[in-house]
Amino acid sequence: MEFRPVILDRNRCFACVPQNYPVTIDKSEAHSDYDIVEGHFRSPFADYVPGVVPKESETAYFQMVLPKKWKTRLKPICLHLAGTGDHYFWRRRSLLAKPLVREASIGSVILENPFYGLRKPKLQTGSNLHNVTDIFVKGGCLAMEAIVLFHFCEREGYGPLGVTGISMGGHMASVAACVWPKPVALIPCLSWTTASCVFTQGVMSGAIPWDLLENQVFSDCFYRGELRNILSDLKDDAAFVAGKHFVTEYASKESSRYVNGSFQSRLEAGFSRLSSKDREAHAAALHFMRGIMDEFTHLGGFSRPVDSSTIIVVVAKDDGYVLREGIVDLKEIWQHAEVRYVDAGHISAFLFKQSVFRQAIVDAFRRITTKYYAHLQ
Repeated sequence: MEFRPVILDRNRCFACVPQNYPVTIDKSEAHSDYDIVEGHFRSPFADYVPGVVPKESETAYFQMVLPKKWKTRLKPICLHLAGTGDHYFWRRRSLLAKPLVREASIGSVILENPFYGLRKPKLQTGSNLHNVTDIFVKGGCLAMEAIVLFHFCEREGYGPLGVTGISMGGHMASVAACVWPKPVALIPCLSWTTASCVFTQGVMSGAIPWDLLENQVFSDCFYRGELRNILSDLKDDAAFVAGKHFVTEYASKESSRYVNGSFQSRLEAGFSRLSSKDREAHAAALHFMRGIMDEFTHLGGFSRPVDSSTIIVVVAKDDGYVLREGIVDLKEIWQHAEVRYVDAGHISAFLFKQSVFRQAIVDAFRRITTKYYAHLQ
């Protein structure tokens, strides 16, 4: 919780990761029309916030997919961050990285998410995180790990740099672009300005075990009393604002509980059903939870990318997971970004619009190359 302002501030976050941060290459494989390089490094977030990152997630693993020959003197490379349930490298390698090598001579770096694949905690089942706060830990890890990989790519002579992701990966890609102090091609797909609506309003909200989380909150007498005081007689908007305020005010009173883990399982969890059976109280608690999530994930709270004209966002017109109605428009915070719409829902876009995502990546790299690297081609 106390480290949150560092992630929100590009200068402070960037300063945490030295340019020569150690990265180990484990192996290389030569294929007919591309090469694969695999490596690992320790997540800087694990050292800055000790005890919060699971042991299994402390080491970050990545895979690079590189062209045999580059078309020009430039070596464009795109960082791919994982969406929900995207374990290991194979899906992003098959659907995005290999086609990008063949179609546009763009290399890729595929990063394994904390809590996923090679970094999945032993007691975790599939993609089911144990704590709501694991979402925020994942975001902090990925922000700093992106800086490590961008530094590494620059040391190795790659560039221009870009970052992309689908769904949750798109949101994390946006955060990665916010903490890098140079122009970067950013292509977030099927994401928007905040992740709060995904967990409290969209289709995925029905998958959250609210009863279990409610019991966890009520088992803590301190938070039970504080939250009842906050939520009494609040309307939706006021509850939303109260949730945002709670993050910075009440959480600081118990910051040590966040570090030792008890706060992880009790704070953000279950606020959507925190109050009694009363419908109005239920709605207020839901908006309170959304306020807390918004405070952590809204892109308007982060430093703005250095150049928003090199951003191309792809969204689904009928997305039932990532809602846009009533949410701050992305163009309001990133004025020069381009937004492209596909005639699909969230799942159908993922299944059938991969070519649209790839074209957006190619176009964003063409845009940043023309603007900043034309003299080097």
